[in-house]
Amino acid sequence: MPIHDWTRSYAGLFHDFHQSWTIRIKDALNAGRLPKGLTALVEQRTLWKEPDVLAIDVREPDRRGTTPTGGTLLLEPPATRIVRKSSREAYADKANRIVIKRNLAQTIALIEIVSPGNKDGKLAFGEFLEKSLEFIRKGIHLLVIDLFPPTKRDPFGVHRAIWDEFENEDVEFTFPEGKNLILASYNAGREKEAYVEPVAVGDSLPDMPLFLIDNYYVQVPLESTYQTTWSVLPEVWQKYVETGVLPKVADETEE
Repeated sequence: MPIHDWTRSYAGLFHDFHQSWTIRIKDALNAGRLPKGLTALVEQRTLWKEPDVLAIDVREPDRRGTTPTGGTLLLEPPATRIVRKSSREAYADKANRIVIKRNLAQTIALIEIVSPGNKDGKLAFGEFLEKSLEFIRKGIHLLVIDLFPPTKRDPFGVHRAIWDEFENEDVEFTFPEGKNLILASYNAGREKEAYVEPVAVGDSLPDMPLFLIDNYYVQVPLESTYQTTWSVLPEVWQKYVETGVLPKVADETEE
């Protein structure tokens, strides 16, 4: 199913859609994709505001640091259109890592679905950017899903805004022609890595890696969960997203 142009609808409708989408992503991860001992939860408080989906480590303390097993864990490098690596270790060494726990569980990864509100103003985008950077600096792996085009606050996309804080590249990131939406997965190990897939309205969503520990990751099923979420959206709202025309409300006084 192609990515829809969500700029045609109002922000509240996408908020409703993305809340349902996160539930389906969470369920898909918990249905055998995550290794034993890891659980995906929605809206658990971490360093800042609540993210959309969390993968958290619920193993016993003496087992932490070992490689998780089971699920659909992968080690080979993810295949995305763009790969960036930073050899700088300043961010890993600059501060002690803070272990964020909830009921003795350690947050190790999260998924963030960008909403229009994240880009509405300088303050909102600044908070989103600072939050994303803080997660990565603390060693928490991050997958960012941005189905909205760049704004004056992120003219080169959210990935460029995030990655510029880690590496000043000689070759600047630019969008491939016709693709101005971004999926970006960040390996928050000592050597930061970014796996980026530019997409466009009308494309199918590729599965994206979510790193869990060291270089191990699972693929997040974006297309199938998006399609399921769209299929249960009321038809009147589907037409609104597809056409940008608000549904007509019948006048109760009309015969």
